Amino acid sequence: MPVSILMVCLGNICRSPLAEGIMRSKLSEDFVVDSAGTGGWHAGELPDKRSITTAKSKGIDITNQRARQFKIADFTTFDYIFVMDNSNYKDVIALAPNEEAKSKVKLILNELFPNENVDVPDPYYGGQEGFENVYNMLDQACEEIAKKLKF
Repeated sequence: MPVSILMVCLGNICRSPLAEGIMRSKLSEDFVVDSAGTGGWHAGELPDKRSITTAKSKGIDITNQRARQFKIADFTTFDYIFVMDNSNYKDVIALAPNEEAKSKVKLILNELFPNENVDVPDPYYGGQEGFENVYNMLDQACEEIAKKLKF
């Protein structure tokens, strides 16, 4: 079975679609990468235009993604669940059916700053620069994850 990775943020339109696109670009087709939001407000929608623009400027197309809400079955489906911030972490952990499920959930920036529990800032209410900043953070974190998964 292929290794599967889920990226999770609040609405699944800004950070986690970028993380999904970046992660896909760093791994072969042998890996499954998806994203979800802890909330379902944007279910079925495209990523935020600013996320699409930022990804496109880096050669990544995320326009085939559609927002969806995180579900308990994701604990079974995915090997790794990377959340964007401490609030997402609490929300996802609260749904975990057991300790094994909880052990799959990690803060993505802990890949760069071990045990510091740094949040990926939500760029939704800011300008394009915030999306660029988030892209750069996620690109570095996904590079670390990809290195670990390839060996």
